[in-house]
Amino acid sequence: MNKIMRKFEGTQRIGLKDKDTKKVIAVYPKKPEGTDAQVEKSVKDWYYTTSCSAESVLENAFVDKISKDELKEYENSVGKVE
Repeated sequence: MNKIMRKFEGTQRIGLKDKDTKKVIAVYPKKPEGTDAQVEKSVKDWYYTTSCSAESVLENAFVDKISKDELKEYENSVGKVE
């Protein structure tokens, strides 16, 4: 079986980013597992359950890796991520 490279493979932190500003909207609290499509669906499904306005936010968001610097900046604005 051929090993398929996956965007999120080996990534510790992922989350949602704004398509325009590229700023972190939310950090996914779990380790990403599965194919890229499964990971993206899991993150979007998780975020959808977090608030009433999630659906409109998701329209302008994408799932991406989050760097240590991005995580630090996000935590400074909203608080520590577990």
